[in-house]
Amino acid sequence: MRLVTYRDALHAALSQAMEEDPTVCVMGIGVDDHKAVFGSTKDLVKRFGPHRVFDTPIAEGGMTGVAIGAALGGLKPVHIHIRCDFLYLALDQLLNLAAKWRSMFGGQMSVPLVVRAVVGRSWGQGAQHSQSLQSFMMHVPGIKVAMPTTAYDAQGLLLSAIADPNPVFLLEHRLLYELTGEVPDYCRAIPFGKTVVRREGDDVTLVANSYMAVEALRAADVLSGYGIQAEVVDPVSLVPMDEATILNSVRKTGRLVVVDTSWVTCGVSAEIAALVAEKAFDSLKAPVKRLGMQRTVCPVSKPLERAFYPHAGTIVAEVLDLLGEQRLDVQVPETATSFKGPF
Repeated sequence: MRLVTYRDALHAALSQAMEEDPTVCVMGIGVDDHKAVFGSTKDLVKRFGPHRVFDTPIAEGGMTGVAIGAALGGLKPVHIHIRCDFLYLALDQLLNLAAKWRSMFGGQMSVPLVVRAVVGRSWGQGAQHSQSLQSFMMHVPGIKVAMPTTAYDAQGLLLSAIADPNPVFLLEHRLLYELTGEVPDYCRAIPFGKTVVRREGDDVTLVANSYMAVEALRAADVLSGYGIQAEVVDPVSLVPMDEATILNSVRKTGRLVVVDTSWVTCGVSAEIAALVAEKAFDSLKAPVKRLGMQRTVCPVSKPLERAFYPHAGTIVAEVLDLLGEQRLDVQVPETATSFKGPF
């Protein structure tokens, strides 16, 4: 095993896949420039040439159509969007075409397309550069959806995505890129459909995805100081989802707080709350709680932005409320981040 950043794990997976399979290509805005999508595509154009690693115009809908055509033509494109917000412009291509193609043609055709998209946050990115679109992708059958949290997840799931014959959407949170973790010396694929228990506990289950899993772990550390043991469960793969691990945790603890990187209405938190209500209702000792972005557009102001997103402090407060405890002495320092933006 070796210790690498999330960014370097993505880079290693791309490098290995391109080395082993000449049909893999990388496209997207800035993939071949000096910043290389926050370093995740650094020097790939030098190694594999501009015919396999190339910049695209600011035309998300059209370029997604090109990527789908390339996939139908025998290539395995990895289409990278440095800001996932602008995938709204490509939803018709992804959800009306790519996701449905295999079923419409009776399994005779596949669209082996990987879409990597980055969630922005911090430095005041505002309403149009801070959205997390997993719920849109989850809603339509035919496309796998994953949100890697660790370097291990990022490397393994990207390899699985490239090898998959059908479209895969990987959503990466920008605040994870600097985090380090252990990965195998030789990159290995991780199957979809796995949920990871990041920390075990008996008092409450925190189901948190992507960067929210990091904040949930911080919250669990604080709660442990007050004798509350939180279990942190990370649904890395959203479609397909490992329901059993989530349900087993809730049956053990009897309490659930779901923390998502997006809005709660019709989102991941709503889906998981519904799952537990349907299949583990008798195990609940208290109502399910959900946390996500505030029901408004993201503000630019730093203090308002902090209030807009859930974090370790709000998670701790929600758990204490769920347990009926009032502790005025709880202090949760804000997480320090090195990302200053814009690219």
